[in-house]
Amino acid sequence: INQDIQNHTFEQLYLLYGAEGYLRKQYRDRLRQGICGEDMMNYSYYEGKGKSAEEIIATADTMPFFAEQRLVVVENSGCFKTANEKLLEYLSHIPETSILVFVEEEVDKRGKMFKRAKEVGYVCELAEQTPATLGKWVSSMVISQGKQMDRNAIDYFLAVTGTDMNMIHSELDKLISYVGSREVISRDDIDEICSVMTVSKIFDMVDAMGNKDRKKTLTLYYDMIEVREPPMRILYMLARQFRIMLEGGELQKNGLNAKEIAGKLALAPFVVNKALKQAEKFKTKDLKSALNECLQIETDVKNGRLEDKIGVEMILLKYGSS
Repeated sequence: INQDIQNHTFEQLYLLYGAEGYLRKQYRDRLRQGICGEDMMNYSYYEGKGKSAEEIIATADTMPFFAEQRLVVVENSGCFKTANEKLLEYLSHIPETSILVFVEEEVDKRGKMFKRAKEVGYVCELAEQTPATLGKWVSSMVISQGKQMDRNAIDYFLAVTGTDMNMIHSELDKLISYVGSREVISRDDIDEICSVMTVSKIFDMVDAMGNKDRKKTLTLYYDMIEVREPPMRILYMLARQFRIMLEGGELQKNGLNAKEIAGKLALAPFVVNKALKQAEKFKTKDLKSALNECLQIETDVKNGRLEDKIGVEMILLKYGSS
């Protein structure tokens, strides 16, 4: 994609997909800027399920106005999970005067739409990045701002923020602003300004759930809501902890120790140790069920079928009560 933008030679179709929302947004916006620049007359954007294939096709078939090409971006349509026959056929007949960019979190790689996109355009998976890659990314951003951050501080920072690149970028901006003219960013700075409190409360909340302490579980949740922590961020971190507990527990059963599990899951050792202790208080079937329900609640919230705050409460009450 970077090469296409540099050479200004574009495919007729791009599919950007994967779990890393930050990268999906970054490459979507780079393509828009590279193709259209500030020309909004030849740029169309569709978001969400329910957009008709006819409308998208009609827009893509419209000749660009005083420009070489028209850009049509379709985001979170779900059409790469359930194929639309009209759109499927159209992918092979996109006019040279139009470029279609699809941005999807999830796709069916065995589906007709995905296979057709690979045949006629460029398909790019933007997956969650490894800690090593994220560490290099953080280091490069720190250096670009004239700051220094050693390896241990970067590892600790990533343990605090998790692997979500939007969260990492936001917390790093806060951190760089906080240190001001000071050159070195330390672990103390991270403790002082980053969302360590939220991570700590998630650990405490899962502990309370394991102890079936409903009152403490909800108190910790409302404390986070009170300081304006988004419910969907809490849900994401909760699901992440359930996943680590589940995967770590399975690896432990297979004979791996905590250090080996940390390497296998690409996590900080203290995160794994905490998760393994918490997993002892949950049945494996309950962890699997809780994780699946977190994913379903996320989908329901995104589709407007459920309020985010209530969705998280449902998980806490179900798995944090005796």
